[in-house]
Amino acid sequence: MRTTLTLEPDVAARLNAEAARLDLAFKAVVNDALRRGLKMPTKSARRSAYAVKPLKLSFRPGIDTDKLNELADELENGALVKKLRP
Repeated sequence: MRTTLTLEPDVAARLNAEAARLDLAFKAVVNDALRRGLKMPTKSARRSAYAVKPLKLSFRPGIDTDKLNELADELENGALVKKLRP
């Protein structure tokens, strides 16, 4: 599609500089900038698959996992006591 577009001087200067830096046509730089601004995927852009790398986590020896709720309760009670004391 052909259209006439009036650009502000600072925008035109940045687009020209980007076209020179990338050694691309002005038209290509404008289209790419508009796509990015409108959050449209570029024709050649492909998303890479997202991969999760799991880590094996465990408690240190000597930590009783059955008592973790008791510890959480004690910490919560201590914070409440500090909050209620004048």
